[in-house]
Amino acid sequence: MDILEQIVKDKHKEVALKKEFIPIKAFEQLPYFTRQTLSLAQRVRDNDPGIIAEFKRKSPSKSWINETADIESIAEGYEEAGVSGMSVLTDEIHFGGTMDDLLMARENCNLPILRKEFIIDEYQIIEAKAIGADAILLIASILTKAEIKAFSELAKSLQLEVLLEVHNEAELQKSIMPSLDLLGVNNRNLKTFEVSLETSKRLSQLIPDYFVKVSESGISSIDAIKSLQPYGYKGFLIGENFMKTKDPGKSAAAFIKALASI
Repeated sequence: MDILEQIVKDKHKEVALKKEFIPIKAFEQLPYFTRQTLSLAQRVRDNDPGIIAEFKRKSPSKSWINETADIESIAEGYEEAGVSGMSVLTDEIHFGGTMDDLLMARENCNLPILRKEFIIDEYQIIEAKAIGADAILLIASILTKAEIKAFSELAKSLQLEVLLEVHNEAELQKSIMPSLDLLGVNNRNLKTFEVSLETSKRLSQLIPDYFVKVSESGISSIDAIKSLQPYGYKGFLIGENFMKTKDPGKSAAAFIKALASI
């Protein structure tokens, strides 16, 4: 069993357990459930480049990246740095994240927040809205076309935007539909965890221009962004490059300042 299969297997168990203890009606009573969401897609379009800064404590490929990371100060730091949005990992087993991380980020910044999660059930989408997310991630490799359609349409009905993540042409072709807002190309092979920016370059011409194009993983340098912009990418998801430093917010600010000077 590869890493992704294990994550999905664990996620099915986690969601089944949550359903036993927290009904959907409980989420619908939370204050953020009726909150007017912010547009991640618009922020990315309006900023050059559209940096989506990630909060990630660990990953299956790197183990701990920043075990003592303080979500409150990092959310504030990312906003001060001028990023377009913030991505928050909420998977606990493999990434060390929690729903409380997203809640705390929501309380401490006014950025559009992407819930970075392995979504396999509509329950998680309603949950995302209730904890203050503005957008959700759907991963094409773990979902059928019917699930992508149903999940993205549910998200839109809740005023959540959808970032659909693909890794290859087959995933892209089955996924293109009007209920998506951003199309992300993950440069990391989720089976081997190897990274190549050529994946984004190769798939760029197959993504219709009306989607906001986002490149994910392996964006660790200004050169990487400059090499991808000619291919139509407006958004760049950066996590480890900031999170591995002592002050992710300051690192993001320095990165954006350096980009602007070129």
